[in-house]
Amino acid sequence: MTPGFVMRLAARETRAAWRRLLVLTAAVTVGTGALVAINSFSDNLRDSVRDQARALLGADLSLSSRRPFEAHAAAVLDTLAQGGRVARTVNFAGMAYVPRTTGTRLVQVTAVQGDFPFYGEIGTAPATAWQQLQDGPHVVVEPSLLTQLDARIGDTLALGEGRFVITGIATSIPGDVGVRAAFGARVFIPASELAATKLLAFGSRAEYSAFVQLPPGRDAQALAKQYRPRLRADRVRIRSVEEDRNNLSETLGRLTDYLGLVALIALLLGGLGVASAVTVFIRRKLDAIAALRCIGATSRQVFAAYLLQSAAMGLLGSLIGVLLGLVIQRLLPGVLKEFLPVTVTPSPSWRAIALGLGTGLWVSIVFALIPLLGVRRVSPLAAIRRDYEPAKGRDPLVLPVMLLLAASVVGLARLQVGDWMMALAFTGGIGGALLVLWLGSWALARAVRRWTPARWPYVWRQGLANLHRPANQTVTVVLSLGFGAFLLTTLFLVQHNLLRQISLGGGGMRPNLVFFDIQPDQQQPLASLLAEQGVDVGAPVPIVPMRISAINGRPVLRIVGDTSEWATDTNAQGERRNSSWALRREYRSTYRDSLVASEKLVAGKWWDRAAGDGAGGISVEVGLASELNVTIGDTITWDVQGVPVTTVVRSIREVDWARFETNFFVVFEPGLLDRAPQSFVVLGRVDDPAERGRVQRAVVERFANVTTVDLATLQSAVEKLVNQVTLAIRFMAVFSLLTGALVLVGAVATSRFQRIREGALLRTLGATRRQVLRVVLAEYLALGGLAALVGVGLAIVAAWAIAKWVFEGPFAVPAPALALLALGVTVGTALLGALNSREVLRLPPLEVLRGE
Repeated sequence: MTPGFVMRLAARETRAAWRRLLVLTAAVTVGTGALVAINSFSDNLRDSVRDQARALLGADLSLSSRRPFEAHAAAVLDTLAQGGRVARTVNFAGMAYVPRTTGTRLVQVTAVQGDFPFYGEIGTAPATAWQQLQDGPHVVVEPSLLTQLDARIGDTLALGEGRFVITGIATSIPGDVGVRAAFGARVFIPASELAATKLLAFGSRAEYSAFVQLPPGRDAQALAKQYRPRLRADRVRIRSVEEDRNNLSETLGRLTDYLGLVALIALLLGGLGVASAVTVFIRRKLDAIAALRCIGATSRQVFAAYLLQSAAMGLLGSLIGVLLGLVIQRLLPGVLKEFLPVTVTPSPSWRAIALGLGTGLWVSIVFALIPLLGVRRVSPLAAIRRDYEPAKGRDPLVLPVMLLLAASVVGLARLQVGDWMMALAFTGGIGGALLVLWLGSWALARAVRRWTPARWPYVWRQGLANLHRPANQTVTVVLSLGFGAFLLTTLFLVQHNLLRQISLGGGGMRPNLVFFDIQPDQQQPLASLLAEQGVDVGAPVPIVPMRISAINGRPVLRIVGDTSEWATDTNAQGERRNSSWALRREYRSTYRDSLVASEKLVAGKWWDRAAGDGAGGISVEVGLASELNVTIGDTITWDVQGVPVTTVVRSIREVDWARFETNFFVVFEPGLLDRAPQSFVVLGRVDDPAERGRVQRAVVERFANVTTVDLATLQSAVEKLVNQVTLAIRFMAVFSLLTGALVLVGAVATSRFQRIREGALLRTLGATRRQVLRVVLAEYLALGGLAALVGVGLAIVAAWAIAKWVFEGPFAVPAPALALLALGVTVGTALLGALNSREVLRLPPLEVLRGE
């Protein structure tokens, strides 16, 4: 028999049984579609970042600092700008309101000087609003602010002491991310009017930026690399278009890599569907295979024919999956647009299409190999003896095929994320989860075999016995549905705990209003105003801005000629280093004589001024102490507005950052900072939302520089951000659950013929259709319950680990929600199992028994 025979046999078997192979095709289609969609979107995103990077920055180079540029930084800027152009911006938060209407809103203010941006453009309505911005006290605002303040173009906007005419709305801002608006609408004013607002008082947080358009021929990347060491001493950051492009590509690449791994999981689960479909197909073809062997076909030829058939159906599923993926790809920019800084135009990616086709085809082949190995062991004797027992022992090719399968998973993950260690970790995680699910299915089958109570109703005992009888689908169903439930439940738990951390629940006097940037001479008048408004406030908390200048006598910034570098600190083995972000950041510290409710000591002791100890002491948050590599007794010298202050670490605190309290990285002993320039923060509570709005309006009208934050609004903004991020991930995770449902259909088909025969025997013995249905429901309720239980259990462990080591926050299990989710998976499995087993109830017993 020739290779042509193998191809003709594969084609004939496919034409005759294409309906039975639909599960194989569908399982590959879903996974391939998800993979093609993500990889095509990733390629589109990469192209968009490359094409729009210059417009995102708005210039060739940018310099930014938390304070106005000093002489050295200004000189560097002048050098960079030779032959080019410079624009400047100042960004800060402030309170805005429209005198004509009620209400006030926290906004993000950008004061613009010069022709910024040099690349790209800020779209406005009317179109001339941006060009007219510098002509006077004009303001361009985001459309959401008009809605929030019930304002319209032409109204006056109060911003601090300044008054601006709203001349237009910003319809598009290069690089702007939708979720940013949740924390305050964008407002653009001319820099010439900044002083009129009087908002940049002492202690106000602002970012000062300069943007440079270089003349042709000058290399922005080389200039950034050349001047970066010189600007460190002034704590000025310099960025080039190329660096922004690389950083943005890396950041967004992590997101698409993660989504791609979720899509790959869906395809691997589809591989289980392939294995199930091939298993049931081969069981139906045992007689035909034995007959082929009788007429001279070798086991290798039969094996090749059915492998070719599986490959052909897998290729068909992959082709359909490519079309599905291209459709989904067009939806992804809309799903992810809230946190994408670029505009993504979907277009087919031939690389992603080829990768999807190849991956889908390979998964079809490699997962079909294991059940197809059984073809090699079908003897011609099986054609005349139904009860023929095949040779004992395991096929020697099983182990190589299993190793090939494992290597394939690692290789596919490596192809998706481009990193061997991540690929191995991904494979290990998948393997660990599947191992737990397999152990759960094995334990269930063993338990019901040994411990099913004899007093239980017969239909329940019969249904549970199906979990360990021949042709059971316990392992397949638990693996597929359990893994899908695990993914979705993990996402739900992570989201729940993130939102729980920023929840304002708790009642009582938990603050929901924050007033900050209060100047010393405003403390008493503000307290009087709040008392008149009926606001119950706590004591004012002082805030002193500062930077670290030395640790244990070693300067953190070394100046060598015209260059500078951040200092590092190591132990004897050279293992630990100071974190550069912890060294270069500006700290906002406070001083007090006691701990607050959100803190607890983990090392050292609090100062006791009455006992005379603790002179010059500070308490450092445990995470910062680790970043700075400091412990009890170490010294830190601070630059407090140009004045050096040397302190000793007396204690280390653990801070519950999730609580809306005045939490600080560093707390000073009273007496050290009393006379330093400082501002104050006050926390208050107003239960009625409308009343909170009136209080904010009264404060901003009287004290323009004081910023007020409604924590309920902030909480809503954070919830919106978390929900949007999890929506995108859930969008892909649903594919895993959908594939799991397809695998369930295949698993039901695997045991369908065994169940039809058993159903016929039960009905011959007097069982009614209702009783047979209850047997089926008992089996699938047990399967669904176990899949849900193990999947949810795995999710709790995974979410706990993420909460502890990634988000470093508390973890709680929402038992009612998880119970409802587990119930949904269980009931859904039972209904789907019963629906796909309806032939057990429909066929007359005599017809089934005659077929025997």
